[in-house]
Amino acid sequence: MSSILSVNVGERRAIAAKSGTSGIDKRPVDGPVEVRAPGPKGVGGSGLVGDHISDTANHGGDDQAVYAYAREDLDAWERELGRPLANGTFGENLTTAGIDVTGAVIGEHWVVGDVVLQVSCPRIPCVTFAVWLGEQKWVPRFTRARVPGAYLRVLNPGTLTGGSPVRVVDVPAHGVTVATAFAAFTTEPALLPLLRDVPELPREDAEAVEQRLERG
Repeated sequence: MSSILSVNVGERRAIAAKSGTSGIDKRPVDGPVEVRAPGPKGVGGSGLVGDHISDTANHGGDDQAVYAYAREDLDAWERELGRPLANGTFGENLTTAGIDVTGAVIGEHWVVGDVVLQVSCPRIPCVTFAVWLGEQKWVPRFTRARVPGAYLRVLNPGTLTGGSPVRVVDVPAHGVTVATAFAAFTTEPALLPLLRDVPELPREDAEAVEQRLERG
């Protein structure tokens, strides 16, 4: 059964990155956590109450309200890095089991109790992520692996609790996955035309696609 193993939130903590602080150090919460649409990027932060985002100009907002990463992918990274990776280590709000997060179709809905989430876009790794993990050349290494995890919008607010089952519904027919979008934005720009047929992509991403295609 597909499920949320843990719901993770992060407090503001000092980090040697450009913002000086970050909430990337996310830790599992016992009990329910309120989730709602936080508002536009630059105004709203995380979709989870109690979860801190310092760099609201580049992270958070309605299209990046919730970040999900698969426990199966964390396990694979554990083997590669030779170190334990607790739920939340990648800065994910939801550590999932039984869901192919990177294989999710942009725009599909996840139903968790009374909450409805919508897959919106892949996570693009940043310097803060690299500083937090402390691994050499982490950004290109993470990029090459092509298991970025997915950001989600909150379509119907409510509460999320670790251990809750997840149903995947309303999968769009265009079939463009998080993995395809990630490759298009990073290592395979030849895939960018496919993103023109994805109305569920965040507007800023859609605009970036058009700009890059116009530049050739």
